[in-house]
Amino acid sequence: MKSLKQLIGTLDSAQVFGQAEIAVTGLQIDSRAVSTGNLYAAMRGTTVDGHTFIDGCLDAGASAILCEVLPASLRDGVAYVVVDNVAKALGEICLNFYDRKAESMTIVGTTGTNGKTSVSTLLFDLFTLRGNLCGLVSTVENRIGTTIIPSTMADAGCSHCFMEVSSHAVDQRRIAGVPFTAGVFTNITHDHLDYHKTFDNYIKAKKQFFDELPAGAFAVTNKDDRNGMVMLQNTKAMRYTYAMKQPADFTVRVSEHDFTGMQLQLNQTEFWSPLIGGFNAYNLCAVYATAFLLTEGDAELPIQMSALGKVNGRFEVLRGPNRITAIVDYAHTPDALKNVLQTINDIRKNSVHLITVVGCGGNRDQAKRPEMGKLAAELSNRAILTSDNPRFEDPQLILEQMEAGVEPQNYKRIVKIVDRKEAIKTAVLMAQTGDIILVAGKGHETYQDIQGVKHPFDDKIILSETFKLIE
Repeated sequence: MKSLKQLIGTLDSAQVFGQAEIAVTGLQIDSRAVSTGNLYAAMRGTTVDGHTFIDGCLDAGASAILCEVLPASLRDGVAYVVVDNVAKALGEICLNFYDRKAESMTIVGTTGTNGKTSVSTLLFDLFTLRGNLCGLVSTVENRIGTTIIPSTMADAGCSHCFMEVSSHAVDQRRIAGVPFTAGVFTNITHDHLDYHKTFDNYIKAKKQFFDELPAGAFAVTNKDDRNGMVMLQNTKAMRYTYAMKQPADFTVRVSEHDFTGMQLQLNQTEFWSPLIGGFNAYNLCAVYATAFLLTEGDAELPIQMSALGKVNGRFEVLRGPNRITAIVDYAHTPDALKNVLQTINDIRKNSVHLITVVGCGGNRDQAKRPEMGKLAAELSNRAILTSDNPRFEDPQLILEQMEAGVEPQNYKRIVKIVDRKEAIKTAVLMAQTGDIILVAGKGHETYQDIQGVKHPFDDKIILSETFKLIE
């Protein structure tokens, strides 16, 4: 428990109406979870304004309100704090409420269109292997050590935290107050334009993360990405680069690869990784660079990195009957799909056919759908266009938008099957001895979102069950 005065002591330009000494028992942004003595932060969301729930929170016992607009009528015994940006102010308040424990942790944020989950998870696995109690905040899961929990990491004794930083989180100030030790940039390609509206806005949101890193932090960027150096233009952090195609502080080269892994030359060291593909070589280079800087170049890093396994739903290989190979990957952007398809084509022999099953999510960026259809048909022998998470859209219309991008000479390669389970089964039945099936778009997800209902669905389970039927 803290007094309101303790919580807002370091905030600039905060106006307090009421008693600053009032006790605060907890912090809430969800009006439904407010209880006696809580401070309620009235966040402005993309569809809902938290200010509309202030009265209900006061009825539930809130002792303090953090807001941008003072309510027309004020209640006795309640303190109101008016700030320019609730989300930004809440970050500092959270730090103070938890005794600024996060400042004693090593916190690494990774941002980019693709690779955020892989880099964050691999860093978590690497530093856990090194004997640290680590926290992970990712698309797939939140974890402390071996336990998947929604806990406060500093209270759990974590020394390191590795987290994905999305463009939405930056734009909505959801990472405000997080004392980052380092920031990592993977790449930026077409995505989330339904939210950011323009690609320039999307770039600016990613760049803002690096702009706000403190002088004592360091930033690691992908120099091969055309916007990689843009991320570092205004950062106060120390700057480092990694690359595959040009000189950089950390460079990586793939000397050998197949479906069991790849041999990497990373700066002056070599090691074998069970991960596959040039995109994973970039991810591993980012991990190595970050770990090297955090550990001051520990000589054991290459050995430890060779022990890192695969990330759930990222280029996961399943073996079926008749030497059929199935690959499940989260690729849901044109660039990610292209990377996975090119990786498979680099490894497979000409006599082996590639069958791709792919869809696009509903109520999301529609502009990428034709490009996804184009790539699937162009880089596969057969492409089955199917549902991903249609959400509240008609899946048939989504498939038609994907089909619109397919070039005329590739029409004969595609088939549209709305039912994703049937699409996967069809791919397995199409496959001949030694062929490869790519099921893209959902990766680690264990559900399918249809009309607001999340139905159990796992690409890997469907593949395994279908393989058993044809054994």
